[in-house]
Amino acid sequence: MSTLENRPHTALLVIDVQKGVVAGATRRDEVVANIAVLVDRARRESVPVIWVQHSDNGLARGSDDWHIVPELERADTEPLVEKSYADSFEATDLETVLSGLGVGRLVVTGAQTDVCIRSTLHGALVRGYDATLVSDAHTTEDLTAWGAPPPEQVIAHTNLYWAHHSAPGRTAGTVGTADVTFTGAS
Repeated sequence: MSTLENRPHTALLVIDVQKGVVAGATRRDEVVANIAVLVDRARRESVPVIWVQHSDNGLARGSDDWHIVPELERADTEPLVEKSYADSFEATDLETVLSGLGVGRLVVTGAQTDVCIRSTLHGALVRGYDATLVSDAHTTEDLTAWGAPPPEQVIAHTNLYWAHHSAPGRTAGTVGTADVTFTGAS
């Protein structure tokens, strides 16, 4: 269980599923569809959905590429956290939002696997959160031209090592979209 006191709730975190971020992503449509399923399920179960949106010099705030993909729609009542670093907690109000909602467990989805997803998972765990990665609801682009492994390998490796990750008093792990639960451990 989370090491955060009085934080019994779970939230679905949707990281950087923006037009420009996922435009060339591996299995883009499948991943976005899985995230949509989870967003709908979270809403039906009154689980908070937290949207994270990145901007930097290459992804200008307010630009067309900056917007969330059209297949996903954030409800006005759902928190939006704007960030400019890989870890969704760095220099944002994410911790304040989660604290206010009593959240100690995160179900993580989005992009990019090898940057913002990994950074946020580790950032959550070191801050005391339980962090579950949805194995078929995150993606990345092909960065093999810069020496990275192919995207499918990046995704598979991240799923493998996060499935076996642990920290004192906290849980990590992976689960497929169909097996996500928003109560207790997945």
